Amino acid sequence: MILAAIDIGSNAIRLQVIRVIKEGERISFKKLEFIRFPLRLGRDVFTSGAIQAATAQKFEKLMRTFKDLIDLYEVHAYIARATSAMREAENGQELVKKVLTQYGLKIRIISGKEEADLLNKAIRPYLDDKCYVHIDVGGGSTELNIYVGKKLVSSKSFKMGSVRQLSGRQRKTVFNKIAEWRKKDCPTLQAPVIAVGTGGNINKLFQLANQRYQHSISLAELQALRAYVAEFSYEQRLAILKMNPDRADVIVPASEIYSEVM
Repeated sequence: MILAAIDIGSNAIRLQVIRVIKEGERISFKKLEFIRFPLRLGRDVFTSGAIQAATAQKFEKLMRTFKDLIDLYEVHAYIARATSAMREAENGQELVKKVLTQYGLKIRIISGKEEADLLNKAIRPYLDDKCYVHIDVGGGSTELNIYVGKKLVSSKSFKMGSVRQLSGRQRKTVFNKIAEWRKKDCPTLQAPVIAVGTGGNINKLFQLANQRYQHSISLAELQALRAYVAEFSYEQRLAILKMNPDRADVIVPASEIYSEVM
């Protein structure tokens, strides 16, 4: 059986195709295709409220390409989910309907809660009985999940991400809301609380951290790493740190969110 998933985010859009391999009671997955295309829908939406014509045209071409790949791989089933940028775009539903009509690709725009629920399903099998805060920083939103003994005890989505540009005052307001949520809705957590990060920015930060620390990193180490990356210009992040262009300009704001939540 071959399955596929499309993730339509605010900073990039991804397609993954996998083959399901069943050996007795054991099930494993073989990756057949992975494409990450840096189409920044959030740049339009978070400034103008809609996806502009040029971006929409690129989006439609990309969805046609992804649908062709799904057909070529003879995929048995697929899901396509759109998050923050499409959720807030005035013309988000219109684009979804157009892609369905023209290319037969069915996309569903999901809520922040649904996004957090999907993340919960993905991460829960890897947790043990300790206390965890799961932090997922996307382009337009940040999803937080708190676990105690493998049980999800609280979950919340906040309108703050690596692409969504907030003023210093706005960011402080969102961070205050996060602090209020933790006090009100979250039980008293017993130390130590372990932070688990997901998302492209934390993956890149962790790669850089492994070059320096060779283990999971503490809050102090993450803050030091953020300061280290911030010293590089955009061009230096491309040339020296080997970042993609759409990663180099958002990694510092994203690292600030991870640090503040921790």
